[in-house]
Amino acid sequence: MLKMLFLLIFTNLVTIFFFSSLPFSLSSSNTPHTHLFLHQETISHLLQELNSTKSKLFDSYSLIADLHHKINSTNFLVRDLVIEITRERKPSLPVDEEADVFGIPPPTASLSDELKLAILPHKLPLGYSPRMASDEIYPPVGAACLRFQKELAQYMTYDIGGDLLLKGCEPLPRRRCHPKSPIGYVEPTPFPDSLWATPPDTSIIWDTYTCKSYQCLIDRKNFPGTVDCKDCFDLQGREKRRWLYDRGLDYGLDQVLQTKPAGSIRIGLDIGGGSGTFAARMRERNITIITSSMNLDGPFNSFIASRGLIPIHVSISQRLPLFFENTLDIVHSMHILSNWIPDAMLEFALYDIYRVLRSGGLFWLDHFFCQGPQLNQTYAPMFDRIGFTKLRWNVGKKVDRGVDKSEWYLSALLEKPMT
Repeated sequence: MLKMLFLLIFTNLVTIFFFSSLPFSLSSSNTPHTHLFLHQETISHLLQELNSTKSKLFDSYSLIADLHHKINSTNFLVRDLVIEITRERKPSLPVDEEADVFGIPPPTASLSDELKLAILPHKLPLGYSPRMASDEIYPPVGAACLRFQKELAQYMTYDIGGDLLLKGCEPLPRRRCHPKSPIGYVEPTPFPDSLWATPPDTSIIWDTYTCKSYQCLIDRKNFPGTVDCKDCFDLQGREKRRWLYDRGLDYGLDQVLQTKPAGSIRIGLDIGGGSGTFAARMRERNITIITSSMNLDGPFNSFIASRGLIPIHVSISQRLPLFFENTLDIVHSMHILSNWIPDAMLEFALYDIYRVLRSGGLFWLDHFFCQGPQLNQTYAPMFDRIGFTKLRWNVGKKVDRGVDKSEWYLSALLEKPMT
């Protein structure tokens, strides 16, 4: 079709050239006016033909574009049909086969960008984590369990406090039997003395932990090595002084509460609250705080419960599934939210915090860790996108590993706008 159109245009151009070069002697009348009239009439006719040819050419281009669109639509339809047929014929995948949540190898999966962020793995910014045995973290919406099918196949004997939850594969089927109870279990210390009392060792089954007693957990702050919340179990040490004083990055609890009308802060959440000391301090002020904590080589959830507080065993990737929107007065997080979390996952978590806070609720970001350039390039714009109002904002250099390192802490008190 295109060749024919080009041939037609070429023929018309040759015709124009031929007639424009003829002598004006085609009629018996050789007057200049007659010659000029015939010349103009011929050119006008040829221009009309050229315009008609252009119109036909444009129509052809439109027809070709429409055909391309229909071909692409047909290709998409055929691909979707092939995917559906493959899914019906192959309901289960081999354990070692890589696949996404739809059972389709990732390169051929037609997922939207937002869905990819929500279900596909995110690389850990700090690289491989020995504790997680992976350099990736998976959002817990089912994709993770497909990636760890060997562990999933052993669900009948898996440890509830094991690392599958860290990998995002939770909840899993529970064994149909009663869990073991501690030998020699005794009743916990009565409230409110329980807030600052170390429970007896007989309240815990120590099989899965390095330490086999609470005294061991208290003493491990004196030994080298990196352990999560290394001195959390020493309730008479630094835990006893937390949030009592207001200076720099360390916000005082009473000063934070004074930013809102008396009695308006009643319920909240502490994300990654260690051994529950933040909740204990708030409980002394008649405020109920739920503490999320992981049993990372220590019975954190049991310890929190022994203090008369409420623990929940969820990871940061759970995205606050237990709370409805606009329900909490305050959300607090110390150290847990930081640059170890992939940016997309951190932004999801911040939006979820915004979601569960009521209008006028407080988000207390306590010692958020990052590298110097990240603060203004990544995280400050991220907080602005979420939409919090800044009540307090303090930045200080982290110097425990050397002043030459560009490591910083951010503490901030943020408020969800009333409208």
